Amino acid sequence: MIVVALPLCATIVYGLIWWRPEEIFTPEVRDAALNSIVSSLVAGLLSTCIAVVLVLFIERTDIPGRTMLRLLALTPLLVPPFIGAIAWSGVFGPTSPVNLVWSKSFGHPLWNFYGADGVIFLLAMHGYPVAYLMVAVTLDRIPRALEQAARISGAGTLRTLRTVTFPLILPAALSAFLLSTVSNLADFGIPSIVGTPERYQTLATLIYRYVQSGTVDSPLQAVSGIGLTMLLAVILVLTLVRHIPQPKLPYVAQLDEPEPLHISTRWLIGLLLWTVGAGITLLPLFALLSQSLLAAPGVPLTWSNLTLDSYKEALTNPGTLTGIVTSLMLSLGASFICGFLGLAVGSVTARSKRRSDHLLGSMALLPQSVPGLIIATSWLLLAPWIGLYNSPWLILAAYVTAFLGLVVQTVDAPIRAMPQFLIDAARISGASPIAVLRDITWRMGTPAATTGAAMVFITAVRELTISALLLAPDTQTLGVVVFSLQQSGSYNAAAALSLIITVIGLLVLRLTTTTMRGR
Repeated sequence: MIVVALPLCATIVYGLIWWRPEEIFTPEVRDAALNSIVSSLVAGLLSTCIAVVLVLFIERTDIPGRTMLRLLALTPLLVPPFIGAIAWSGVFGPTSPVNLVWSKSFGHPLWNFYGADGVIFLLAMHGYPVAYLMVAVTLDRIPRALEQAARISGAGTLRTLRTVTFPLILPAALSAFLLSTVSNLADFGIPSIVGTPERYQTLATLIYRYVQSGTVDSPLQAVSGIGLTMLLAVILVLTLVRHIPQPKLPYVAQLDEPEPLHISTRWLIGLLLWTVGAGITLLPLFALLSQSLLAAPGVPLTWSNLTLDSYKEALTNPGTLTGIVTSLMLSLGASFICGFLGLAVGSVTARSKRRSDHLLGSMALLPQSVPGLIIATSWLLLAPWIGLYNSPWLILAAYVTAFLGLVVQTVDAPIRAMPQFLIDAARISGASPIAVLRDITWRMGTPAATTGAAMVFITAVRELTISALLLAPDTQTLGVVVFSLQQSGSYNAAAALSLIITVIGLLVLRLTTTTMRGR
């Protein structure tokens, strides 16, 4: 697993060799670290609280339209955070219709979300869907008999949720909070787009500035020290997550759909959740659409002002075609390599009982918990020694490191569920271990590996953090093109290209999930 161990070890080695606290922890770095810690913790807490509330009401009560509401609640998971930042800037930015109308009426904007509060808001909006999924998985394992017993004993629905259900999902919520905080710590797109206009700098934006602008004498030394510190923080958090005591819940198979808990105010709560869910989903999409159809920010949204010039500017931009070709090439390459390696690793680790094989699987999954910023920093330090510096292949290597775990996780369950008698029959018939692996294990795991590879492609083609930090001359990905348009002041063109990427991503994801159900 050289693609995982080598870059992470490079960060550790370089960080230890170049460890100069007086050079690394300058006042600028300390301020950026404080901003990162505060925004990550607050956003992590908000996203976890939002997720817990949504899970309890959507998954456990009888509020109307729960299935569609669940889809609305998880929609931000499908939108890249930096595109979400561009979209929400059209809702609460200084020139947004909301703030323009409010300013005319009251003399001041309703909310200019550029700065710390906007960063926290967007980190929470894009973090709660992951926390939702983590808590929902644990909630699904809680026997309904415990809640029914509380109801029979006279407890109301809200009291049952508070005294029975919530304590059982609390460990999962705590794990979600810690992992969300780590993820927020290294997010680059949101603080760069929303925080930079108000000079709100985080570690992610500071590292990007060090690498791209050369504002410090020894950028690699500073980056390696910061990267090592962040990696140690990630390891500490993962250790804490592993030691969170989990409730011992027996698995109870549900033959029929269990009866949801009845709540007397279900229509009121349902209306509130529907309003919030629709706002989270539709407001940013409408803002992207309106921005993309206007000639400039702040222009009134009227029929006479609608134009397709922003789409023309975005699609004819010299960097757009280059970004599309580069992103497709790197994403396809990463999906193919991750699909092949993930199937190979999953085939070895899923059914093996050897400690070394389990270590191999854990190593493959480690980058799933390591922020992309650290992975990019690791390959940046390693690049001069392997001849990939200022090369698009460096981005490909980082993609493989970051997304290999997606395929390993996808193939694990199907291979584990494979009947042992198939392997025994093949061995009795004289098949060699290689033949068994090729003709049975790989054949059973190939559909799952294909699905995992498709998920790698969808994720990589819209990725920004790794691409922005490892950007090579005359080579930029699609995410970097959007980011560059936004940073250069072409806000409407950035919105147009963002909307195209979002719609295509949703369609591809829909096709992928349909294919998964078909299998």
